[in-house]
Amino acid sequence: MKKLLLVLLVLGISIYLFAGCVPVTPPPAEGEGESEVTVVIDGAVVLDGKTYVSAGTHEVVVTFPAPVPNWVDGYLSSCDGYYGTGAAKDSDFVLFPDATKKIWTGMVNFYDGGSDCCAAYLELSTGACEETTCIWFPVIVDAGLPYAEIEITVDNCSCAGCAINFASTSSDPECTEGVLCCGDDCSGLASWSITLYDANPFDTCCDPSVCEEPVYSCSGVDCPIDCTTECLTEGTYWAIVNLVDNVGLEDTYVAKIFVSGGATTSDTCEIVVEEWSDCEIGNPSHFVETTDTIGSCDLVS
Repeated sequence: MKKLLLVLLVLGISIYLFAGCVPVTPPPAEGEGESEVTVVIDGAVVLDGKTYVSAGTHEVVVTFPAPVPNWVDGYLSSCDGYYGTGAAKDSDFVLFPDATKKIWTGMVNFYDGGSDCCAAYLELSTGACEETTCIWFPVIVDAGLPYAEIEITVDNCSCAGCAINFASTSSDPECTEGVLCCGDDCSGLASWSITLYDANPFDTCCDPSVCEEPVYSCSGVDCPIDCTTECLTEGTYWAIVNLVDNVGLEDTYVAKIFVSGGATTSDTCEIVVEEWSDCEIGNPSHFVETTDTIGSCDLVS
């Protein structure tokens, strides 16, 4: 009987992976749907048929079509697959059943293996399988942050005032010639945003304060980054650049921009750019002067 159940289970496996939600199974055709097993990894995304998840601990929920009377065991292989060469670290994890013994839940540490992007196998076995793996599929673990090298320039407006432009570079000395310095080298860039303030938006904890309203903002979903503000008057501005990849990893760059000129069309606009280097207790505005660029071109060779 157990062997028969195993055969039906393996033949009928269908895996659904959604970000933080229970999969919706379509109505089965006649004679189908009796042996479906669904697996949900919290926070996972499917891109081009491949499953990605951020490095760290995620909940895994497995739903069986019938109660599993004995046990369900999970195993995550070393993350040293095609997408990287990180150090091996195999990891067993335990799943616990609900009252029906159909739904089993466990917490899995998707270890990055010391690599920004690597692949591992997630395996599930049950007591009904007689110690045979019922489910075995690859998961790509993304530990690398999105990146961009952003050049900040200024132009005179047609009447008066100055417009600040933010643009991802492709010719910075740190970059390979002809390669855009923007993106994410694993799951891919999901979005970027730039928010400009005319007063210091940071509180003593170095977090953006809700006490300041932005004077301008722009956003996009892919590279290149290209954003030009409305006409601004002379003064000091703070820009917060936020990058998010497809598994939710974020990186943030902050610039302090001193704008001068622009009172008339003949009064040339000029800027001095300082980049936020770190946060010191009691000094949340620690900036250092830069050469009109912020961020980094973190390309994998």
